[in-house]
Amino acid sequence: MENNNWLSWAEGALDIGVIGILLVMSIVSLWLFIERVMYYRALRISDYETKEELELDLGNNVSTIATIGSNAPYVGLLGTVVGIMITFYSLGDMGAVDPKKIMTGLALALKATAMGLVVAIPSIVFYNILLRKMERILTQWDIAAHKKQG
Repeated sequence: MENNNWLSWAEGALDIGVIGILLVMSIVSLWLFIERVMYYRALRISDYETKEELELDLGNNVSTIATIGSNAPYVGLLGTVVGIMITFYSLGDMGAVDPKKIMTGLALALKATAMGLVVAIPSIVFYNILLRKMERILTQWDIAAHKKQG
């Protein structure tokens, strides 16, 4: 009976831990994306004397979004691996193979991978959108700087 309590706790901790981490990652990614879009809209390129200063300000928090997008699938995969391990442990502990228990355990474990992808895909889209906006702003700065010299 004590093993059942441990397994229930482990399943709950896995679910809350991995899904919780992925939820935090998705909120941070969305928040940083919105912050960057608002910043880019309010930006005045005439306030910058050098392109390097502009690049530094444009790039703030963009790498964090890329990091979230590239690591979310691994967090999900970790949850899946641990979930499968818990499923096999519980099956070994029971001493009997119950197909329903196996399928339920595997489905719950795969939920973590799916959630990792649900976080990663929008984060990578956010990153690419911001990268393109940065390129456009830097090109606008180049054009403005060229006009000043000409």
